[in-house]
Amino acid sequence: MVIQFCGTGSGVGKSVITAAFCRIFLQDGLRPCPFKAQNMALNSYVTKEGGEIGRAQAVQAQAARLEPAVDMNPILMKPTSDRRAQIILKGKALKNMSVYQYVKYKKIARQAVIESFRRLKEEYEVVVIEGAGSPAEINLRSHDIVNLEMAKRAGAPVILVGDIDKGGVFAWLIGTLALLEEDERKMIKGFIINKFRGDKRLLLPGIRMLEKRTGIKVLGVVPYFKDIRIPEEDSVPLEKRAGLERKLPCGAGKKIEVAVISLPHISNFTDFDALENEPDVRLRYVEAGGELGRPDLVIIPGSKNTVFDLEYIRKKGMEDKIRRWFKDNPRFSLVGLCGGYQMLGERICDPRGAESAKKEISGMGFLPLVTEFGKSKVLSRSEGKEISSGLKVSGYEIHHGRSRASGRCLPLFRISRRQDKKTRCFEGALSLDGRVWGTYLHGVFDADGFRRGFLNRLRARKGMAAVAASGFNYDREFDKLALLVRKNVDLKSLYGIMRKGL
Repeated sequence: MVIQFCGTGSGVGKSVITAAFCRIFLQDGLRPCPFKAQNMALNSYVTKEGGEIGRAQAVQAQAARLEPAVDMNPILMKPTSDRRAQIILKGKALKNMSVYQYVKYKKIARQAVIESFRRLKEEYEVVVIEGAGSPAEINLRSHDIVNLEMAKRAGAPVILVGDIDKGGVFAWLIGTLALLEEDERKMIKGFIINKFRGDKRLLLPGIRMLEKRTGIKVLGVVPYFKDIRIPEEDSVPLEKRAGLERKLPCGAGKKIEVAVISLPHISNFTDFDALENEPDVRLRYVEAGGELGRPDLVIIPGSKNTVFDLEYIRKKGMEDKIRRWFKDNPRFSLVGLCGGYQMLGERICDPRGAESAKKEISGMGFLPLVTEFGKSKVLSRSEGKEISSGLKVSGYEIHHGRSRASGRCLPLFRISRRQDKKTRCFEGALSLDGRVWGTYLHGVFDADGFRRGFLNRLRARKGMAAVAASGFNYDREFDKLALLVRKNVDLKSLYGIMRKGL
């Protein structure tokens, strides 16, 4: 069986809905897997075989209790500017292309998509397909490989998801249908209204009108939720999160204040989800030109265009703010992840133009490191221990740059395994005073023991007592998500649509 979830636009929640149904089908005794032909995102993940895919598909695989695989997302586009993107084909970086170049290349890419889908369909009982953006983008229809053209090739009935929280959901749903050709409209077999707040009874007149006008059933209305902690889809929600912080209960006590610098080309901001979910952490995203405040920890995240984003930080005055706060507050800590790690060094060299036209730029100088960008990309999943504490860490590396020490600093981690092969090497760098560190490991804060140990060291600097690990578990969150969707979607009708197919 196959099913596709398309959206009326980007950011309507179709990635989360897809993850929910991956878990629901698993709970119902089936063997589901996610699939997205083409994903445009700077949040990515490294598979067991060493391929790079969209983070959303890795999360959906986790919901299905599967090891993420390249076939689940055969094409990943990582924007490097408004008009260019790095094209990842079957997990490997191909090259940077302009929009026009990629449209011409799609004829080749389409074959890779079909091959990946066929392999998944042969192996799994249900392939849960996610669309991209809107299927009614008339300028993209002639070379579509991810929405209705993909559904047609897969024989997948389509469920159209709309976000009522943004307003105008009925116009979005009807307008989407109006822009489709007659044969395309017949592929839409149901609606899901997502992110609803309020009393559903007040929505009934609109639902009746929608069903009467389109002849398509509203399969469910999924409530807006705040208590289920599932990674957000792609990079759309980060724009809403920048400058905001998670609301905390009154009387919750002192918190560790964490400021993440929101970069123009920020990548893998899901690195901070585990930190944000800690009850003793107040995490906020700060625009480079915004107020830094008085944080205990500043994190400079990964970037798809490190040189540009470092220059942007300088142009907006954020480097000076960080430097002044670091000098004036001895309890303050500074962390860099991947591109942020490179920025903390003394120099960044890009002689081959892997990310930038600039061949060299000075770094912030918080760590004695020199980074040089190579032609090939490092893609690796790694395990090891923090040297100072012995706490276990794990994560994945996605970077062109190689960093080496240019002065006195300490290695941060001892890596014991890379891509399921034993190894003995060091990774990352720690300043001699212990206040600054950086690493190439994405997802390093997902390790409960390391995350809690690090936060407790920050608490100790503030004279606060240590706190036990929260015991957060993503698997339980997927079960909560599945239960919410079960209660609010007509699964009997959905299964009927799937069995009937196109």
